[in-house]
Amino acid sequence: MAKVSNRNAIQLAIFVAFGFLFGYDIGVISGCLIMPDFIRRFGELGPDGEYFLSSSRQSIITSLLSAGGALAQAFTSDRFGRRGSILIWSGIFTAGVAVQTGTEYSIVQMTIGRFIAGLGVGALSAIVPLYNGETAPKALRGTLLVLYQLQIIVGIFLSYIIDLATHKIPSSASWRVPVGLQLVWGTIMLSGILFLPESPRHLLGTGRREEACTVVAQLNGVPLDDPLVQDLVSELEYGIAQENEGGKATWAECFSSRNMLWKRTMNGMMLQFVQQLNGQNFYYYYGDTFFKSAGTNLDPYVIQVILGAVSVIGTVPALRLIETWGRRRSLMVGALLEAGCSLVAGVVGHLTLAPTGTAKELLTKRNKSGGDVLIAFAVLHVFSFSVFWGPTPWVYLGESFPLRVRPKAIALGSATNWFWNFLLSFFAPRIAAKIGPLILLIFFGMLLFGYVYVYFFIPETKGLTLEEVDEMYTSGVKAWNSSTWKPHLGEKARQRVAEMHKAEGYEDKRVSPTESTA
Repeated sequence: MAKVSNRNAIQLAIFVAFGFLFGYDIGVISGCLIMPDFIRRFGELGPDGEYFLSSSRQSIITSLLSAGGALAQAFTSDRFGRRGSILIWSGIFTAGVAVQTGTEYSIVQMTIGRFIAGLGVGALSAIVPLYNGETAPKALRGTLLVLYQLQIIVGIFLSYIIDLATHKIPSSASWRVPVGLQLVWGTIMLSGILFLPESPRHLLGTGRREEACTVVAQLNGVPLDDPLVQDLVSELEYGIAQENEGGKATWAECFSSRNMLWKRTMNGMMLQFVQQLNGQNFYYYYGDTFFKSAGTNLDPYVIQVILGAVSVIGTVPALRLIETWGRRRSLMVGALLEAGCSLVAGVVGHLTLAPTGTAKELLTKRNKSGGDVLIAFAVLHVFSFSVFWGPTPWVYLGESFPLRVRPKAIALGSATNWFWNFLLSFFAPRIAAKIGPLILLIFFGMLLFGYVYVYFFIPETKGLTLEEVDEMYTSGVKAWNSSTWKPHLGEKARQRVAEMHKAEGYEDKRVSPTESTA
């Protein structure tokens, strides 16, 4: 039997996680909103003869809901497969970017382009964790799903750098270049049709066993006739058969008592809800205000680059921690760290910061010292989020559901993320205008709630196959005891394969559960 290699599976995950186009799309528009040419083309003429972008127009441009795409992908993922669905929504995203880039003065056209691209982003944000979760080796699944989050953060950081580089260009190139670069990301994703394999679990779920064998052989770097291929496919078939008893899944089944699906769906949605109300986005929106309160001369573009760099650096250790610490510990430690940052920043900011708009020469020593403390904890908060709550909810979402409902359940989790992202970006400016830094205490409360929720309801899924995760939920083990729980389904499947081998007259070839892509 040939030696197993995870290289192909890792390379595939890296390409599919090229979804940094998601992060780039999120980050690039914030810089465009304060570019003079963008304001002149899509803003309104004020009484003073200057163009401006009203808060309502900014909300329309930036807050378009991507939840629709996240839900719609569930239909395409089942009907056209994971591979076909990635290509379809990459094409929709690219079309939306083209509409935006070609806009001259119509805010309606810009909004339509943002909406179309948003559908693609929302859909791909659900499909990529689904695809990576089904093709990655279980020992590396968490790391590869964190890699997806890392590339999103890199995309945001890259968008900030490009905005910084182009914002002084005295023409539409100042915003067309950063927006139009997304055409490159979309084209690269579309090129995947040349080599992107279908998920072996989807192939087996639709009765295409021979194709599944070919993909499993490719992912593990072994010949098609290697005994390992039949071993893995037989194990997958056994697990999928156990999952799929009962016929075709419906949306309602995601909330049914069957195999504790209601609990798993609610866990996925709740983690996405808490993730969006962590408070880190608030610093992206208002970091420039706080930096100015500390007496700094940094402009908003430089502030964005600083926070983006902190996010990238923070996501790197998560690649290891997700598999060494596990999911539960990462979430609980992160919740406490970020809650502490929110509490200190909110209280200090409320007690010491000068009112917004105060001239720099009027800032007192107390104002500047308080601002310095708030900046330090803002950076620590963003860093902690990137290590823990940024990637872990997506990892958990990608590995918690049986094949029969996986696209639908992941769609619900992703849609929850985008829905609360929309509400946060729409209402946070209004709330902050009334209570200022005290808004951080709202996030403090949400993080404490997140800690309690994780402790009582989120089981540890580190080191389990997707089928073993299903078994763990149905076993009824308590979340706080799940770290020591041992699966039995995988052993049953291997025993069944061994019996088949014995009946066919050749020696059983056991596969290391940490090496194989299954």
